[in-house]
Amino acid sequence: MTLAEFNSAAEEQLSPLLHSCCDAAAWVREMLAQRPYPDVNSALAAADTAARALTGPEVDAAAAAHPRLGEPVAGTDPHAEWARSEQSDVAGSAALAADNRAYEHRFGRVFLISASGRSTEEIRTALRRRLANDDATEAAVVADELREIAVRRLREVLGG
Repeated sequence: MTLAEFNSAAEEQLSPLLHSCCDAAAWVREMLAQRPYPDVNSALAAADTAARALTGPEVDAAAAAHPRLGEPVAGTDPHAEWARSEQSDVAGSAALAADNRAYEHRFGRVFLISASGRSTEEIRTALRRRLANDDATEAAVVADELREIAVRRLREVLGG
């Protein structure tokens, strides 16, 4: 999608696509409200700023939309398509799925990391390291990972 198409698309057309980048209603509203963007970098900066403004509960809800790493991704919606693409290098990893369950037991949420381009071992190492975080530190890490994912996905939407 070009920036011109993004800027001129109807909200009802663009909203599902934005939700697939970051499934937080406040983030989507902010991205829609700031249009038109003068250039792609402005849109990406707005995405970053809007993600940083999300509350803890908004981050948790958006993170919950992400599937578990190491397990098959179900669905045909845009969010599932993103996840399949980003997790292609780690799909079917029983060890990662087990580590993810340990993380969920510890923190009560799915493990969220920008998986694109990372190996299973890189992700498992990060997961095990993050298990030592206190709740507040881990919440901040999750918010940063969610922001990174949202900005990267929007960059891809806008042509790379």
